[in-house]
Amino acid sequence: MLGVDNVIFISILASKLPAEQQGKARRIGLLAAGGMRLLLLLAVGWVISLKKELFTIGDLGFSGKELILLAGGVFLIYKATKEIHHKLEGEVEHASSRTAPTLGAVIAQVLLLDMVFSIDSVITAVGMTPHVPVMMIAIAAAVGVMLVASGPIYQFVNRHPSVKVLALAFLLLIGMTLIAEGFGQKIPKGYIYGSMAFSILVEMVNIGVRRKKTTAPVVLHDSMKELAA
Repeated sequence: MLGVDNVIFISILASKLPAEQQGKARRIGLLAAGGMRLLLLLAVGWVISLKKELFTIGDLGFSGKELILLAGGVFLIYKATKEIHHKLEGEVEHASSRTAPTLGAVIAQVLLLDMVFSIDSVITAVGMTPHVPVMMIAIAAAVGVMLVASGPIYQFVNRHPSVKVLALAFLLLIGMTLIAEGFGQKIPKGYIYGSMAFSILVEMVNIGVRRKKTTAPVVLHDSMKELAA
């Protein structure tokens, strides 16, 4: 479940690359995420130490984990907001006036946010079992599932413009959740994924209704297609 937001983020970033590099970016991003989680498990003592309070501001105490969650939340909200703007409000000629994203730049952004997702995932795993081999097997299996699911999720998100905007809205929601947790306000994951599931269900109904109509779908800005044109 904690990997769903990671797959969405990687899929949206990968769509900014040329078609022949998109699959490679998804695979490298997910494998890097799995590798980071396994490395953090081997350094589980350090990960647990991140929960120790470093300083306080008034009545609020901040640990290393909370600072990382705050930074990750701000970064995720910035990226999602910027992507929504480019997809809906960006000018067509804007794409040709800026440098096309590179595979290395996309992977760097994936690794940056993977650090946040990985720490959250590892701390959750440590709270469930004291056996490191069990956690490593579970994380490896989860990465395998994400690798299989990333292709269909990527194709579906990019085939339906409204779903792509909805996915970006999910990233905004996750970013706000990370910031709330950074300030010590724990939000049950069930609420987050429950609202996401309900939104997806409503959108599935909308897609089904639109298929019966002849109205042309909304077309979002696509920087790679505009650059090719």
